Amino acid sequence: MSTTITENTIGPARQAGQIDDDILARYHALKNSDRIHWAAQYCKIRLLGKGGQGVVYLSERQGSDLFRLPVALKIFSPEQYRDAAAYDEDMTRIAAIAQRVAQIQHDNLIDLHNFIAHDGIRIMVMEWVDGYDLRELLSAGMMERTQARLRPERWQHVRQVILADGPYQPRLKPGVAVQILRECLAGLGALHRHGIVHGDLKPGNIMVKRTGNAKIIDIGSAMDLGKAQGRRMWSPVYAAPEVLAGGETTPLSDLASLGYVLVEMLAGQCPFEGINDRKVLLEEKLRFEARLRSILPPEVVASDLLMYICTRLTAPNPAKRFPSAPAADLGRKGAAAFHRQLVKGDLASEYENDLRSWLEEIG
Repeated sequence: MSTTITENTIGPARQAGQIDDDILARYHALKNSDRIHWAAQYCKIRLLGKGGQGVVYLSERQGSDLFRLPVALKIFSPEQYRDAAAYDEDMTRIAAIAQRVAQIQHDNLIDLHNFIAHDGIRIMVMEWVDGYDLRELLSAGMMERTQARLRPERWQHVRQVILADGPYQPRLKPGVAVQILRECLAGLGALHRHGIVHGDLKPGNIMVKRTGNAKIIDIGSAMDLGKAQGRRMWSPVYAAPEVLAGGETTPLSDLASLGYVLVEMLAGQCPFEGINDRKVLLEEKLRFEARLRSILPPEVVASDLLMYICTRLTAPNPAKRFPSAPAADLGRKGAAAFHRQLVKGDLASEYENDLRSWLEEIG
């Protein structure tokens, strides 16, 4: 039996001449306008983190017709500035960097949506990354949660491929750690190609999404390579030695910071944990290569290639590091070569899929 569609079955609102002239006029005015003005409404849900620059909230952007979008709002605090003018000046710098990062649109970098002011206080609107930062993943609580939620046979698989015991915190197996490293190197390479250094790489600024891929987040400390570096905020424990000594932040100093993160992922301990004196911390970083073998587990020390990668990333002398993020990944004896070595030895796994499955299972 066939059905004939007539104007009446479509509904009276679709019939010619039935649309209200006023709403049609508003539509055409909006269509032909050069600018569109509206006020976005955000509802804060919960605190995600806080630091020297301010606080970050998981929030909900509320649109028309019940449209809702989870976003992250970073609210920049003026507390660390000498006056309002200094705050405004630094916010202008950060906004300029944020605009450039937003245009890169790289899978391994945080997506930035807007930079706004509310009563003079600046707010960065960012994507909400559904996942965990490395600081959370490398916590004893995550290990306990994983064991509690997985079947015994699945738990054994996770321990063989993803997560293992470390001296102070869980550690990641080499294949997974290098997978995260490679995705961070890809994100860093994109930043550096656009003349931007991140300036504050650490476990808390690297997210692993539920999809299994890694993202570099929080560009509040990022700097323009082409301009003089003014006010800087960074974490001493993960800063390159030249930065700790008062030198400039460069792409090579980003590589050193990422190298310290790699060592922490592999070792199950922060290599500079508990060192609060800056002079002592600098000394430890300058002799870091001599300490590496005592920090890393035997399965890592046994790999000449993996030890080479750790050493070249964290070399105290920037000239002895990999020359760039792409070289650290794709160059001879880089991170990609280690993955190829695992493939040849039939020891490789689908690391991104392993991470995705694990994060799905722990909820």
